[in-house]
Amino acid sequence: MPVVTGKWSERSTGTAAPTSYVAIGDSFTEGVGDPGPDGVFVGWADRLARLLAEQAPDGFRYANLAVRGRLLGQIVDQQVPRARELAPDLVTFCAGGNDILRPGSDPDALAAQYEAALVELLTTVGTVVVCTGFDTRGFPVLRHLRGRIATYNGHLRAIADRHGCPVLDLWSLRAVQDRRAWDDDRLHLSPEGHRRVTLRCAEVLGIDLPERADAPWPQPGPAAASRRDDLLWARQHLLPWIGRRLRGESSGDHVRAKRPDLLPLRSTRQ
Repeated sequence: MPVVTGKWSERSTGTAAPTSYVAIGDSFTEGVGDPGPDGVFVGWADRLARLLAEQAPDGFRYANLAVRGRLLGQIVDQQVPRARELAPDLVTFCAGGNDILRPGSDPDALAAQYEAALVELLTTVGTVVVCTGFDTRGFPVLRHLRGRIATYNGHLRAIADRHGCPVLDLWSLRAVQDRRAWDDDRLHLSPEGHRRVTLRCAEVLGIDLPERADAPWPQPGPAAASRRDDLLWARQHLLPWIGRRLRGESSGDHVRAKRPDLLPLRSTRQ
């Protein structure tokens, strides 16, 4: 699962390369869809941490507090205080997606909650990267949430502008509109999808890379899913997800953060 290495551009960012990074969020940041050889999910944030470790020859520390299924309120209550306590140079703050999936969610209220948490983070954290949601136009069922996601994204961009935060804009990442960027459940990224997000975040942070996040896929992608494929997906993935919602359960009920402490991460070529 290689990630292209690159060089930190202090001229682009105006800051030195970070030596500590905390990732907070839900399944997207935990890395669901990108399994490692030991059975633990890897994901874009872990990949980014390894890339950042290449820029810190004197040592780099990394924590990943993300847990699948977490709502914004849970992330704010459980992960934001811990991130503030760890006080790293860099935090990536991706949250709200699971809330948007729920009927009746209010993007305006979610954005207000997100901004309040961001202000708290900035009291001890050097840089916070604000993450937008994906464009779901090509996904059955989820395409109906596109307007709500766009509204939330608009708020997030405005919040980032008010507080001088870089934005990981996933809506504009064309490479993930390809079906190969997604896991079979169509809710989580595939390993290559996670890799593309790593590249985009590295670009946002000012790392000079020989490969671009939106580089064309090597060959044309598969044809659009058939009705039979959609029905199979609904039976295997959508209905169980709905069942958990009706029972008040979450896929992360018995899951703990995979890297809860700022621990050293060696510089390795991926």
